[in-house]
Amino acid sequence: MKKPFLTLAQAREIKKTYPTPFHIYDEAGIRRTARALNAAFAWNMGFREYFAVKATPNPAILKILREEGCGVDCSSLTELMMSDRCGFSGHEIMFSSNETPAEEFELADRLGAIINLDDLTHVDFLYKTLGHVPETVCCRFNPGGTFTLGESKEGFQVMDNPGQAKYGMTPDQLIEAFRKLKALGAKRFGIHAFLASNTLSNDYYPALARILFQTAADAAERTGCQIAFINLSGGVGVPYRPEQPANDIAAIGEGVRRAFEEVMVPVGLGETAIFTELGRFMLAPNGHLVTTAVHEKHIWKEYIGVDACAANLMRPAIYGAYHHITVLGKEDAPCDHVYDVVGSLCENSDKFAVDRPLPKIDMGDVLVIHDAGAHGFSMGYNYNGKLRSAELLLKEDGSVELIRRAETPDDYFATLIW
Repeated sequence: MKKPFLTLAQAREIKKTYPTPFHIYDEAGIRRTARALNAAFAWNMGFREYFAVKATPNPAILKILREEGCGVDCSSLTELMMSDRCGFSGHEIMFSSNETPAEEFELADRLGAIINLDDLTHVDFLYKTLGHVPETVCCRFNPGGTFTLGESKEGFQVMDNPGQAKYGMTPDQLIEAFRKLKALGAKRFGIHAFLASNTLSNDYYPALARILFQTAADAAERTGCQIAFINLSGGVGVPYRPEQPANDIAAIGEGVRRAFEEVMVPVGLGETAIFTELGRFMLAPNGHLVTTAVHEKHIWKEYIGVDACAANLMRPAIYGAYHHITVLGKEDAPCDHVYDVVGSLCENSDKFAVDRPLPKIDMGDVLVIHDAGAHGFSMGYNYNGKLRSAELLLKEDGSVELIRRAETPDDYFATLIW
């Protein structure tokens, strides 16, 4: 059973100051997750987690992660600017974008970030833009085809289709990019790849690592380039459904270590650093969307209307994604009612749950929507003139801090020319 990190008493007290809906994050959980990840990869002296800013772009969250030794992975101009203002600098920043405007490469270079090139043509574009290439540079790799892990130890099959993804270079393009970059002055090289999303398998990262380690060994032999780091990117998922098993990050780290010892060490690449970009794993379980039941409707189905909508959390609407719901104060009540839990957008897809067994919901009940800490608030939008909610931080001492105020109509109208 999924348990919220927020109690009904806490939610009622918070609502006196900050009305629902709001996103709230658990500082203790964030720090605990970061420390577990760092411990799992402590065997690698150069290890660093580059948190994907796009998952939860809030300075308070980024500063917590920086205190825990994490870097940041940025994919836009504003993410670079935010990271800079939060105190990240130099190689604490990874810049991984695609179809990148020149001004974004320029800012990344000024900040001393590691630039992760998505395409072979970007080598010439980068050199033309900057007049040089950085001494440390990364290239994104796409092996093509279909990636299938088969039946994992946890009983799940992992399958995705990198050959249909717009990201990364072919194996031959990767080699050509390394040679061109080396000729232009690059000295230290990294390889990055993302093959599958939200995997629930302790075997995924070790399998990905083995592919990248073999690619690195081949690249080093064919180009003479120094492979400084391997970026395993994201893909380690979280159990959105209560019956799903959670990944064991310690077992994942050990699996990567074994692959490293078997592939990298024998070919003289034992000093290569390992990087990760685990936005979802780091933040999703450590964030809730909190909302209040405001209407009920009894027609062909039973509906509960809440004061949040897909503009606050769009994953269910666009992906059909499951997010578990807890009715605070009724955690132990029987789930003997079946509801669609819906928002107020003029879209029939604006549903947080469909045919969901839940306890009887009364008007005024407070609902927690779980696993909203990553790609939740950040994917919000203003359709129907909906305003983005506040973001709050539940601090380790139990106090609550406002880390982003709710939007107002003035914010919505601010960019209009009347």
